[in-house]
Amino acid sequence: MTIVALEALSFGLDRLARAASAAGHGFHLFTGDRAVYRHELTTVDPAALTVVDVDTADLAAVRRALAAVPDLAGLVNTTDTWSVPAADLAAEFALPGPDPTAVRGLRDKSVVRRRLHGAGLSRGSASDDPAAVELPAVIKDSAGTSSRAVWIVHDETERSAALAAAATTALKGTLFAEPFLAGPLYSAETLTWQGETRLLGVASRQTSRTPAVREEGAAFPVALPPQEGERIADWVAQVLAVAGHDQGFAHVEFVLTAHGPELVEVNRRIGGALIGEALCRAYGNAVYEALVDVTLGVRPALLDAPAAVGPAVAFVLVYADRPGVLTGWRGLEGLAAFPGDVEWYPVRAAGDSVPAVDDQRGCTGMVLAQGPTAELAQHRAWSAATSVRPLMAP
Repeated sequence: MTIVALEALSFGLDRLARAASAAGHGFHLFTGDRAVYRHELTTVDPAALTVVDVDTADLAAVRRALAAVPDLAGLVNTTDTWSVPAADLAAEFALPGPDPTAVRGLRDKSVVRRRLHGAGLSRGSASDDPAAVELPAVIKDSAGTSSRAVWIVHDETERSAALAAAATTALKGTLFAEPFLAGPLYSAETLTWQGETRLLGVASRQTSRTPAVREEGAAFPVALPPQEGERIADWVAQVLAVAGHDQGFAHVEFVLTAHGPELVEVNRRIGGALIGEALCRAYGNAVYEALVDVTLGVRPALLDAPAAVGPAVAFVLVYADRPGVLTGWRGLEGLAAFPGDVEWYPVRAAGDSVPAVDDQRGCTGMVLAQGPTAELAQHRAWSAATSVRPLMAP
């Protein structure tokens, strides 16, 4: 049998290919841009992966490519952008998969916010009139990704600037506003099967100062007091049920406010950047084996696996200081001197254009470090990352 990935996260492709191979399945990647997987394609076993070059924005072309796959058994999706097309195509080809209607609802952040507010799981709802919503607020794209098209506004001057910027921004969905949440940002990494949800762990999220809204780093797993961990596990299970997510991984970003956890957004996938790698350091490749199981309509063994025993992991995104053309990095040769088994994960290569630096498009690579706790791993990753500097040409 053959499993197909309709695009994928930038990292984790090697682990997914290994999991498919271990289960005795062939694995194909459909992609419109191999450069996205530059790092992964240098590590994956060529015998475990077939790359199919196809315009993945052209559903007719994808449909023809799927029809040509021998013994097609499953269509895996780990991205937000292709989640709806993947659900539609899985249903069309009679493959296991989520309800396309449910996936459409999850892709609309304003719909999810309203559902949670109606169920008493969010103190505020969504507003379709960002010009009139009470401040402070967050104005954003209902289907945005990678921290793009997000504006935090505290006063009328910031609101006017945000609305002006939004007017010239190509949105994937519609513009809406929701209450600003005060508190530290986290993400709950979960696995659900037929409505049963397991909290695999919580990651801390470090973000930039406003006006830029971008992620700077993360650490996993956060050490929570037992009662707080149980509270978050119960809360996130309720959130996913109300949001309409009943199978597969979810990356649930939330703010731990003075009133308790409040949702930022639900992504029906493994967390991006190196969250998948962090999960694997904790649970082994059972994480991607579970992704294969879910894709094939099988209850994942990870739901019943013992608690994580691996090391804590943290990673820091290394941003260019200005747009331009990346010519390389200074400091990579010195990373081995830092504690924590530091590793470098390149996102771009010399010669790549960096179009913006106020969201994740400005990330050139990531520094990952390990430690006995997420806090120590984070300190190690930050100290190492400060020694790396992207070199830019106009």
